[in-house]
Amino acid sequence: MLTPFSSATPYASQRSATYAKHGMVAASQPQASQIGRDILARGGNAVDAAIATAAALTVVEPTGCGVGGDAFALVWIADKNGETGALHGLNASGTAPAALTPQALAEAGFEAMPLYGWTPVTVPGIPAAWAELSRRFGKLDFQTLLAPAIRLAREGFPVSPVIASLWQRAETTFREHLTDAATAGWFETFAPTGRAPRAGEWHRCEDQARTLEAIAASCGESFYRGELAERIDAFSRDTGGYLRAADLAGYQAEWVAPIAADYRGHKVWEIPPNGQGLVALMALRILEGFEIDSRDNPEVLHRQLEAMKLAYSDGQAHITQPEHMTHSVAALLGDAYTRKRRALIGERALEPRPGTPQAGGTVYLATADSDGNMVSFIQSNYHGFGSGVVVPGTGIAMHNRGHDFSLDPTHDNVLAPGKKTFHTIIPGFLTRDNGTPLGPFGVMGGFMQPQGHVQVVMNLIDFGLNPQAALDAPRWQWMGGKRIGIEHGYPAPLVRAMAERGHDMRVEHDPRGFGRGQMIIRDPDSGIYCGGTEPRTDASIAVL
Repeated sequence: MLTPFSSATPYASQRSATYAKHGMVAASQPQASQIGRDILARGGNAVDAAIATAAALTVVEPTGCGVGGDAFALVWIADKNGETGALHGLNASGTAPAALTPQALAEAGFEAMPLYGWTPVTVPGIPAAWAELSRRFGKLDFQTLLAPAIRLAREGFPVSPVIASLWQRAETTFREHLTDAATAGWFETFAPTGRAPRAGEWHRCEDQARTLEAIAASCGESFYRGELAERIDAFSRDTGGYLRAADLAGYQAEWVAPIAADYRGHKVWEIPPNGQGLVALMALRILEGFEIDSRDNPEVLHRQLEAMKLAYSDGQAHITQPEHMTHSVAALLGDAYTRKRRALIGERALEPRPGTPQAGGTVYLATADSDGNMVSFIQSNYHGFGSGVVVPGTGIAMHNRGHDFSLDPTHDNVLAPGKKTFHTIIPGFLTRDNGTPLGPFGVMGGFMQPQGHVQVVMNLIDFGLNPQAALDAPRWQWMGGKRIGIEHGYPAPLVRAMAERGHDMRVEHDPRGFGRGQMIIRDPDSGIYCGGTEPRTDASIAVL
């Protein structure tokens, strides 16, 4: 039973849920949350606040996002009374460059997509996402929305503790793997003193400030058809990259129809493929067929793990750009196929394999305003800082999303020019089954994301936790085969019970691998928002 206004705080963080009537911004960095809140105070709506917050996050959390990455959004635009409206989906993931072909990679000696350098770089979508959201739904001038991020980049900011830790880890990795001219600029931009910044140290980047100014002044055009595009093209040509100005010029963020699954009187909404939100919906569809009582029941946890393994193995086999999928979303979510997959769950841990239905580093933020508009927004460089490629003089760290392409010609997600790859980042949104909006939620973290979505949705609906407690609760994640990572906060007898069922249980004491989420739930009767923010990072909520 969903009880978002419960005051119970049963888990270790002991944060209280946050309440507000006139607006709320939940993000992984306090300065970014405050910037979003200030935009609301200046008369902006939830969309304006999301854009301003997202832009600020590219500065203060470069370990997870930057203007050289991708984005997705679910946007609820309310009618006048705030109780009804419409949910809109935005897919701002990029396409593979025209020159990035399997043949070209074979000739270059690659047997699989690499993680670093120019090869895994696809067209970035973040600037297009901001501009398109502002054009369609924003109230304030686009330059006004990016001004706070520009100021942060130019004047600087103190680096927060979790981000400092991730920054230092990235530097260690990059010193081992970044060895060519394409990636030398990362150290000049993000380790200008010879090392990554420590917690509390001041960091500024004038190059990022100028890039954000160019994006703001041109509503994103400079990045795709202007000076920034020319600089990206030139650097790619000079250092062996595949990305060209024509690839950037041909890009457009895409409005899409969100997909949903019914779950115990609610609808859980996700972005359709090429996003992996379908994985969360398939798992929830399987789990809806079981009786669920308590969170710490071994039978419940076992079924969660098995449902996730089945859904994920299907997702990894079948999800890509929709027109390239062998099996449709409808087939994968259909009753017959769901029953077939559910019937595989027994008393012992399965070795997951994809089925065959009938043919047919990231940051997450949530915003809400006084009119009932709400935004679920996620943006990412994919692996931390991304590919390691930084375009000189711009501060633009290029993502490495193309790493997810397969080079197997029989795979649905095989690399092709102009194609969008399987994508890990997913915003979520929750409504009642009659369409009444409840609010945005998300859990970032690569392949943890649909697993986090399933867990926080069940924490809300099945286990009656408020948004903060739903995020505080210890998490698990399937890590391939029968291996399960589980946070140390889970009761030891429950972990042993899973091991006895054949799961390869790994108790983890570092929470950073279990995702970082935000959530805002609106009470349909009072219009009051209840928010939760992630205890595993430096997150905060700002309110009006």
